Amino acid sequence: MAEKAWGGRFQGETDPRVEAFTESISFDARLAPYDVRGSWAHATMLAKVGLITDDERDAICSELGRIGEEFDRGEVEFSAALEDVHMHVESRLVERLGDVGRKLHTGRSRNDQVSTDLRLFTREAIDTIDGLLADAQRAFVGRCDRDVDVVLPAYTHLQRAMPVMAGHAWLAWVEKFQRDRDRLADCRKRVNVSPLGTAALAGSSLPLDRELTAELLGFESVAANSLDVSSDRDYLAEFVFDLSLIATHLSSWAEEWIIWFSNEFGFVTLPDSYTTGSSIMPQKRNPDVLELIRGKSARVIAAVPQLLVLLKGLPLAYNRDLQEDKLAMFDAYDTVAACLELVPDIVAGAELQTDRIASRLDDGFLDATALMEYLIRKGVPMRSGHGIVGRLVADCESRNCRLADLSLEELKAASDVIQEDVYDVLGTRNAVAVLQTYGSGGKEPVAEQTKRWRERLSAEIENGERPV
Repeated sequence: MAEKAWGGRFQGETDPRVEAFTESISFDARLAPYDVRGSWAHATMLAKVGLITDDERDAICSELGRIGEEFDRGEVEFSAALEDVHMHVESRLVERLGDVGRKLHTGRSRNDQVSTDLRLFTREAIDTIDGLLADAQRAFVGRCDRDVDVVLPAYTHLQRAMPVMAGHAWLAWVEKFQRDRDRLADCRKRVNVSPLGTAALAGSSLPLDRELTAELLGFESVAANSLDVSSDRDYLAEFVFDLSLIATHLSSWAEEWIIWFSNEFGFVTLPDSYTTGSSIMPQKRNPDVLELIRGKSARVIAAVPQLLVLLKGLPLAYNRDLQEDKLAMFDAYDTVAACLELVPDIVAGAELQTDRIASRLDDGFLDATALMEYLIRKGVPMRSGHGIVGRLVADCESRNCRLADLSLEELKAASDVIQEDVYDVLGTRNAVAVLQTYGSGGKEPVAEQTKRWRERLSAEIENGERPV
């Protein structure tokens, strides 16, 4: 029982099946760099307040550095008897330093220790995801320049609605990813709070300097209630929700491009390196990578209720249930990071089939709204204009022609306010050219937004405002 951190009160040996059932080292080993870092800060603080000597601090910190390197090289043999990453670090320390190693845990519980490790991991994970999102944004902004003159049909209900410049479609994803980044930045504020020194749940009678450990670990503040922080996993639930929304955005983008890649649409071709073939149909090129991005979003989204259900029935303060929090978070993070890593190359490597798009650009009466707004500018009430254009569209459908094919006399028969200048808004390219409101899909507004995003993303690199 001596190697158990809690073994002093027990007389019997732990059932090996219980050891296997309760261990977490099989998944929390990845927290080793953060456990070592948190332990270094704790040892530094213990020396400053006089609970260990400077020589003891130096010995502990030196040995922690070696232990961290052993984890990095994969030289640590994991044991279910040692339960978790914390005890794997501490046991090696005690093995090499004896009683000096045993002093490290002074004023500390595995409750505040694991929360510290998780917060350090999550903070770094947020920065990583933020950088990957920025890379995805740059890829879409880069496409705006490549596709500067391309007009696309935009859809509602998967039905052709109005025309937009291609860059408008690309910048829509940039905006979504920016909201994702903003949410992560806000979540990071709540992650970046130090729990170290709150011990098991009630704090400590020892003269711990919590502000010092927070400063050493780069935390912005110190948790104010030890009972709360021992049970708090709000920051993990928030982080995983943010990841789930990123996954949702990625899934929506993947779905759109899967549709565009089909023969029925034929809007885009994907690079061979991001498609696969069929084992029986030699002609096939399948968008498997995009399909898996779409599919993997289910795992990420499922992590949100998994965490919430885990937390919903727990009384204050720490409960062993919280050991299960890492599995959902690690998987959600790994999945989103893996998806985001592929996005820039897929976006840059895809090619719009501009001839195919242009050949059908005037299908679907994409200029109908432009004609209605023409009537509004002529003084026709909006609802009346809507009805006039709707009847013209129905007439064109029956005759298999476009609105722009109608003669001036036919148009004037529908409304006597129509003049020769109506042809300035008819036809898809004319309809997109007259879009002028801020944030719209017209050429000038899109050029303005492209410039704004190009400058903003470039400034982040130059100023070091965001991880890259």
